[in-house]
Amino acid sequence: MSFINKPKVSHPSLPINALGLTRRQYEGAMSTLCAGCGHDSITAAVIEACWGLDMRPEQLVKLSGIGCSSKTTAYFVSGAHGFNAVHGRMPSIASGANAANRELSYIGISGDGDSLSIGLGQLAHAIRRNVNMLYLIENNGVYGLTKGQFSASADIGSQAKKGDVNQTPPIDPVMLALTLGATFVARSFSGDKAQLVPLLQAGMRHRGFALIDVLSPCVTFNDHEGSTKSYTFTREHYHAAMEADFVPPSEQIAVDYAHGEAMPVLLHDGSRVVLRKLDASYDPTDRAAAQRFIADKQRLNEYVTGLIHIDERDGTEFHELNHTSAMPLNRIPYEKLSPGKAALDALMKRYR
Repeated sequence: MSFINKPKVSHPSLPINALGLTRRQYEGAMSTLCAGCGHDSITAAVIEACWGLDMRPEQLVKLSGIGCSSKTTAYFVSGAHGFNAVHGRMPSIASGANAANRELSYIGISGDGDSLSIGLGQLAHAIRRNVNMLYLIENNGVYGLTKGQFSASADIGSQAKKGDVNQTPPIDPVMLALTLGATFVARSFSGDKAQLVPLLQAGMRHRGFALIDVLSPCVTFNDHEGSTKSYTFTREHYHAAMEADFVPPSEQIAVDYAHGEAMPVLLHDGSRVVLRKLDASYDPTDRAAAQRFIADKQRLNEYVTGLIHIDERDGTEFHELNHTSAMPLNRIPYEKLSPGKAALDALMKRYR
C-alpha cells in the first residue's frame, strides 16, 4: 500500500525555527517501510536536523539509489529538490549536481547494499573527490527490499532468514572512508537520536564529503550472529496453523548511554549489538589513531559511534580542487557557456 503526503494539519502552538517553519513543514510522504524500521528513526532525525539548522527546504537536494533506504528521501522535506538514481549510481549524480550548483546543500541517502556492493566504486570516487555533501548509509546488513540476502556489511556468522550463514568478511564503511581520505567520518545508531541529530547537522555544515554510517535494525530480515528469536527460528520451532509472511508491528529501538561507555542493544530478533560511544578525550583529527581505535574495537565486536574523524584543512573541498564556477551553471549567460566556434577551435588546437 502506498500513501499520499501527510495531512497539512498542525497545532498552532508548535515551535518554529528562525524561518518561521515548524517541524511538520520538513516532513514528507507517509512511510511505507515496516513498522519499527530503524530507517524511519533516521528520517525523524534528518527532519529534526534540517529544522534545527533553519534550512530553507528549496535549498536542499536529496538523492538516493535503490533499496529500502533509498525510499526514505520521500519521507522528509517535501519541498526539497530530489533525484532517485539507479542502483549504486547516486554518488555520480550527486557529484554532477554539486558541480553545477554549489549554492545548494546535498544529502545522499543510501544503504549498505547500494553503497558497498554495486555502488562501491562510485562511493570511493565521491570520497576521493571530496564532494561537498552529506552521505548517509542506513546500514542493516541485508538487502531488505529483495527479501534479506546478505549485503557486503553482514558480519561473519550472521544467519539469513532462510538459514544461510555468511562466511564472507564484511566491508566496514567507516574503515573504508578513513582509508580513502574522507574528511568527515562518523557512525551512529538509528535509536540514538540525541547523538545522531547533531552528527547530521555537523555533516551538513562540513565543507567536503561527510560520511555517517548509521546502524539501522531491519525488523523483517534481522541477521545478527547468535539469534535464536528470529522469524525463521520461530517458524521452525513453533507450530503454526498456516504459513504466512506476517510482520508484527514493532516499537522503534531507542538507547541512551554516556560518552565512553559500551552498551549492548537488544534487537527485535533477540540478538544484541554492542555500541561504544566516544568520550571527550578522543581526538577525531588524528586519522591513523582513528583507524587503530576502530580496528581494536572491531576485535571486541564493538561498533564505535560518534564523530570518528574530521579534517577541515583549507583547499581540499571539491570545488576548490576543480576550480568550478562560483555561479551556478543555470545562471551563467549563454554567451559564456557557448563562446562560439573560434574559441572552440583555439581550445582544440591545444590537443593537436
